[in-house]
Amino acid sequence: MKEIFHKIASFSLALIVLLSTVSFTVDSHYCGDTLVDTSLFGHAETCGMEVQQQSNSSECDISKKGCCSDEQVIVEGQDTLKTSFDKLDKDQQLFVAAFIHTYINLFFEFQEDLNSYRDYTPPPLVRDIQVLDQTFLI
Repeated sequence: MKEIFHKIASFSLALIVLLSTVSFTVDSHYCGDTLVDTSLFGHAETCGMEVQQQSNSSECDISKKGCCSDEQVIVEGQDTLKTSFDKLDKDQQLFVAAFIHTYINLFFEFQEDLNSYRDYTPPPLVRDIQVLDQTFLI
């Protein structure tokens, strides 16, 4: 259960970092008040009702305003994610170092070596006392 939660949390945090750093543009084309097309990465297609500009400029230029409009929304991602350890003041550096040290040691189980008899040999057996007293555990 702990491993599954760890994987889900890791994936969620990686996704948050990815989405906060990616920049993208949303292009929308409106014809009047109606949304015609939306594009996430490219240009939105038009509805085909744009007013044609006249190629002959010698005539009287009467043009009416088009009913179409384009809207572009730019979502900028975060550029600076890595904070340098040198930019922190002395108290913050001490806190970060202490936090990392305790966090790393949180997941390690220290087992003390209680084998103090490992370097010593047992005394030689002169007589088997259990056989002499005939006391046997059954």
